[in-house]
Amino acid sequence: MAEKRDYYEVLGLNKGASDEEIKKAYRKLAKKYHPDLNPGDKEAEQKFKEVNEAYEVLSDSDKKARYDQYGHAGVDPNFGAGGGEGFGGFGGFGADFGDIGDIFSSFFGGGSSSSQRRNAPSKGSDIEVRVIIGFEEAAFGCKKSISYSRIDKCDSCGGSGAEKGSAPETCSACKGTGQVRTQTRTPFGIMQQSRPCSVCGGKGTVIKNPCKECGGSGLIKRSMKADVNIPAGIDNGQTIKRAGYGNAGRNGGPHGDLFITVSVRKHEIFERKNYDLYCDVPISYAEAALGAKIHIPTLEGDYEYDIPEGTQTGTSFTIKNKGVQFLNGKGRGNLIFTVIVEIPKNLSQKQKDLLKQFDETLDTKNSAKKSTFFERVKKAFQGS
Repeated sequence: MAEKRDYYEVLGLNKGASDEEIKKAYRKLAKKYHPDLNPGDKEAEQKFKEVNEAYEVLSDSDKKARYDQYGHAGVDPNFGAGGGEGFGGFGGFGADFGDIGDIFSSFFGGGSSSSQRRNAPSKGSDIEVRVIIGFEEAAFGCKKSISYSRIDKCDSCGGSGAEKGSAPETCSACKGTGQVRTQTRTPFGIMQQSRPCSVCGGKGTVIKNPCKECGGSGLIKRSMKADVNIPAGIDNGQTIKRAGYGNAGRNGGPHGDLFITVSVRKHEIFERKNYDLYCDVPISYAEAALGAKIHIPTLEGDYEYDIPEGTQTGTSFTIKNKGVQFLNGKGRGNLIFTVIVEIPKNLSQKQKDLLKQFDETLDTKNSAKKSTFFERVKKAFQGS
């Protein structure tokens, strides 16, 4: 008989691991090697048994203490037996540790018992995909065709896993319950445990003539397409749900859902914040000084706007209802644009002379801020 591996090694842990670390490692490995997820894989089935055996010992504080001190001998059923019923006359103490398979409730749905849970209908897993759309498509809405793969019920066997003309048979080892009960003599008495049946993997049925199309799993991978209406106003990172478009359920359970996460391309001009749009608009020195009708870009074309004379660079203006439509609601955000006054470059000598003449005509009425600034400077030096 092959020598048993160290239980800590089986769970990928160091000796002295905490209860939480042991439980976490067990959950991960038990799910990885569970027969339901590895149909027909004998190696996975053996590792599943090994993981369960390691957890049974290391999750029990008394057994763990004996194992840490004496190794496998410390948890041998005959350990400490001096005839009779073991330590302290615990004979007949039928300690039922329950069903280790209960841990899989988080993987395979609810129910009143492990076998019921295992064979009860359960919803399929969800699928997540990402779709990239343009800025305007997000603002006004669009329709997209999504391609993805999902696990579906095999058409050939109808999801039973058995070849046409045959059907799954009741497991003779567990009589269809999916569970086998064992008794072990320990220093503390007779311990009873329920384990998933190793023959049927806890399903309660066996397939003697597996479907050639799906290999007996009852499931196949299929390429799918779904037309999705992207609502107006959706923003980058938001998700749309299509109920029933996910992976097939188990034992007749419903399909999972499809979640489409939207990625919105950046715009060359606009920046979006919630439902408002922001942009910078360059204007000339003359337009800022004299005021002008300027053309403002919007998602629906140019919009003519009157800016007042004397507008300073960095001044922001708001055009109502020219932003993005509210998602699943009425109304729109605003467009806020900021004017940036462009200072002319590469002036000719004549232009420079004209600007100097113009500057000499300015007084406090024309540049109150400049005048105030120099007044403060003057006072500051006088004070010192």
